[in-house]
Order: sequence, then structure tokens, then C-alpha cells
Amino acid sequence: MIRAKIWFRCAAMHDPVTPIVLRPAIIGWEAKKRKVETQIERAFNGEELVRRMKGWITVDPSKVIEVVNQYGRLKVLDERELVVEIEKTEDFQGLEMALAEVFKIEVNAELVPKIKKL
Repeated sequence: MIRAKIWFRCAAMHDPVTPIVLRPAIIGWEAKKRKVETQIERAFNGEELVRRMKGWITVDPSKVIEVVNQYGRLKVLDERELVVEIEKTEDFQGLEMALAEVFKIEVNAELVPKIKKL
């Protein structure tokens, strides 16, 4: 399994940025006739996190998801870091070329080095 970090162009500052999850989403309920204290804490999946970038990056997040899904899948690693998981080196190279063709310098991917376990 190959992992790559995906970088977007920030709409405000125009430098490369990638989203990270600082705190999982907390979902609760409001009832009409009673108090509901139940809450669910849930992290975003990769596609949800990218969709939340709409307006903050210079490209359409849905189009990024469409391109990435041709070569791998978006995933939130360790409930914090957005990565693209890819099976083969050739797929990573294809992803890089597709991102460059569709988004020019607005989106790119960078391999995440494997950490050797001792």
C-alpha cells in the first residue's frame, strides 16, 4: 500500500495546504418535546473532509474526489491526516499526471515515506 498526501492551493493565501482533523465532529439531537443528551463523536472520512474544503481551496472538491477515485481512495489516517491510499507505484504516477492535467499547479500529491518499525 502506497500513501500520498494531497495538497491544494489555498484560496486566500495561494500556498499549498492540506486539511487535518483537529477534533471529530460531534452530532447531537434536538427533540421537540423532551431533552435529548445523546451525542455521537465521529471523525470525517476522506471524501467528507475534502468536500468541507469547498470555498477554502481554488478547485472544486467534487472534481478532486472524482480524479483521485480513479487511482486510489481518500482516507483519514489516524483520525487526523488526509491521505490517498494507492495500490501500485504506477497508479501514483497516473494520479500525479491526472492531477497536473486537470488542475495544473492547484492540486498535487506527494508520497508519504514509510516508517520502518524497529
